[in-house]
Amino acid sequence: MKEFMMIFRSEERVERPTPEQMQAQVKVWQDWIGGIAAQGKFVGTNALGMEGKVVRANNIVTDGPYMEVKEMVGGYIIVKAADIDEAIKLSEGCPTLGYGGSVEIRDVMVFEQ
Repeated sequence: MKEFMMIFRSEERVERPTPEQMQAQVKVWQDWIGGIAAQGKFVGTNALGMEGKVVRANNIVTDGPYMEVKEMVGGYIIVKAADIDEAIKLSEGCPTLGYGGSVEIRDVMVFEQ
């Protein structure tokens, strides 16, 4: 089995959800990730906060990471799958797809020590 990272992208929302809406969204994510975990294919996940900076060569630090694009990365999950086609199948039902977002799937490189 290889590991694949699913990166969740969506348009930044102007309106903030109510606590009830937030709780409902968390439940949908928990159910989707729980389905992957039930298959023994879950490795780990984290959501990303809104605070960030971008560091470039020559120690140039800018506000970010969202200042130059409308799309934001909201979080990721790492899954185990036989190949990228299986990882794509695991992404079906991802909550971010339900509100116009996208899922970028990348294989995780393993370096020999």
